[in-house]
Amino acid sequence: MSSDYDVLVLGGSGVDTIVYVPELPLPYADSYMIRPGIETRAGQTGDFVALGLSALGLRTHHVDMIGDDPSGDLIRAFHRNRGIDFTEVPLPGGTKRAVNLVSPDGRRLSLYDDSRSQESDRLPDDLIRKLAAASRHAHVSITYPCAFTLPLLREAGLTVSTDLHNWDGENPYHEAFAYGADIVFVSTTALPDPERTMRRILERGRAEVVVATAGAEGSYLLTADDGLVHIPAVSPREPVVDSNGAGDAYASGFLFAHLAGEDPRRCALHGAVAGAYACTVPATGSDAIGRAALVDEVAELTGPRSAAKDTE
Repeated sequence: MSSDYDVLVLGGSGVDTIVYVPELPLPYADSYMIRPGIETRAGQTGDFVALGLSALGLRTHHVDMIGDDPSGDLIRAFHRNRGIDFTEVPLPGGTKRAVNLVSPDGRRLSLYDDSRSQESDRLPDDLIRKLAAASRHAHVSITYPCAFTLPLLREAGLTVSTDLHNWDGENPYHEAFAYGADIVFVSTTALPDPERTMRRILERGRAEVVVATAGAEGSYLLTADDGLVHIPAVSPREPVVDSNGAGDAYASGFLFAHLAGEDPRRCALHGAVAGAYACTVPATGSDAIGRAALVDEVAELTGPRSAAKDTE
């Protein structure tokens, strides 16, 4: 185990079965002939954030609960093959799994198997304290065991980020994460009033910046100093094939720039470029934009040299 990590990623490991469907929503039929086919691969939100950060050259450690099963073997191989440090804690219910239906235009519908978690699932306190002591920043997935790590991360003095994904702004489960993190990402997908929810997070919690991602509409950035700012989407340089992992890539790009000392707007631009790249990667693949490509594209869009460039 390295004595120093830039980012400790907690939770969010799992295995997805990718099914390409002719359209979404999928009309009822007795059967469909699917092309290019059906494939199972490792990679859910925590895995993809760890991948994105590592591809950008950040020293990354991922910790989560997985099962002693074939799905767990896929996750172990995912990290081993990419050189991402991974600490696993046994998950008695077995590795988390999902089915992703992907349409020709890249939209996704995810079906998560919610039977794997138990109320007794925990990441050991001593392990989290040890990893936190060796890390600069923690990114916390909203999976159940991670809620119990938030006080430990604050105790260690780490800054914390989290992604609330498609929170509706009302479900109380998400509040511990929303109000316990310094950087909060959330999708606008299920928010009736995104700005209202973003302001509530800023007012009630620890957050210094709240980011609401809105797909092709770009993203919205809220800080106490600058108010609400719209960040336009970046056009991908290759055809869009799948939106799976785009939010995780955005978070990785944002955090890369944040840890390099960039201001929130430039952090959001880094996130937008990384998210656009992710949309060009098939759901059955696992790829993330590299540091040089990200920094160069941001420089092309803005002109001035990025502070992140100086970290190379």
